[in-house]
Amino acid sequence: MQIPFNKPFIVGKELFYIEQAVKEGNLAGDGPFTKKCALWMENHFTANKALLVHSCTAALEISAILCDLQPGDEVIVPSYTFVSTVNAFVLRGARPVFCDIRPDTMNMDESKIETLITPRTKVIVPVHYAGVACNMDRIMEIAAKYNLLVVEDAAQGVCSYYKGRALGTIGHLGCYSFHETKNFISGEGGALIINDSRFIERAEIIREKGTDRSKFFRGQVDKYTWVDIGSSYLASELTAAFLYAQLEEADKITKKRHEIWRQYHQLLLPLEKTGILRLPIIPDDCAHNGHMFYILLESQTVRAALITHLRLCGIMAVFHYIPLHSSPMGKSFCTKDRRLPFTENLSERLLRLPCYYELTDSDIQKVASEIKSFFKGI
Repeated sequence: MQIPFNKPFIVGKELFYIEQAVKEGNLAGDGPFTKKCALWMENHFTANKALLVHSCTAALEISAILCDLQPGDEVIVPSYTFVSTVNAFVLRGARPVFCDIRPDTMNMDESKIETLITPRTKVIVPVHYAGVACNMDRIMEIAAKYNLLVVEDAAQGVCSYYKGRALGTIGHLGCYSFHETKNFISGEGGALIINDSRFIERAEIIREKGTDRSKFFRGQVDKYTWVDIGSSYLASELTAAFLYAQLEEADKITKKRHEIWRQYHQLLLPLEKTGILRLPIIPDDCAHNGHMFYILLESQTVRAALITHLRLCGIMAVFHYIPLHSSPMGKSFCTKDRRLPFTENLSERLLRLPCYYELTDSDIQKVASEIKSFFKGI
């Protein structure tokens, strides 16, 4: 592909910091760079506590344990999301209850949440699709009314904001991803943001394989031991070193992502005005991070044809999630045949365009030009 869908990048001192970590002889988790990453997130996002972990999946799994779910408890989640969002809670014995999405933002439809609540409901998991915030005011109101916990899946939302508040810092817990397809990358990597202080101590223990090792290193206990369930959720110091270099350049990276997003929007706006496709919608109270640029097409057939056309032109564009409620595993949790009309319809028509830090102006123009050329030919 002349223009791949995604391309990992180096923007600052990534390799220097990795070399520094090796020379200092600390490659396991919770070294100096791990602590720097956590402190950076706490300071920049006004987060109560940040814990670096090896993936957003790990952050979600820790969150699910902290929610103290029992077999048969229910968790309200969007169907239009990555499987880790749901897997984390299913592993604790919970049953996912799938919520439809809004047609404007592709986020969980907050107006449908209350109809899904039962005496077994324990958690709401909003997913901030494309780095655009869910309606967190309403979701937190519902959670307070029914005494529910809120775990934000902000995998795509690092450096995005809702009414001036960083995504991941609004619910009781928040989960970030630093996978190589995200804005800030470390290959794999993630973070758990703890906004409710009652969860901090236990989260540290779960993250450290169920031991109070963190207390030992702080000198709070004279030895550490097994005190709770947990697993090996720490990120390596090499991952943290690479990530910290990216976080140092967060403003530069975000500015570039916004430039890419604006160029796509400007170049493709004429096609939206003629009704050929629809561009992303950003509510006024949301400040997005330019994580992705997608278009909504007339039908699944048109999308498939456009994907083929772009690939023949050396451009890799992809569709996104297969709705989880329609998957073999998802169907096993549905007690009846539930239809999620917007999820089903929009997921078949959405196409993600190449979006990465090193994408050039000429690359963007070529993608837009080939999309326009495709529609001239049909």
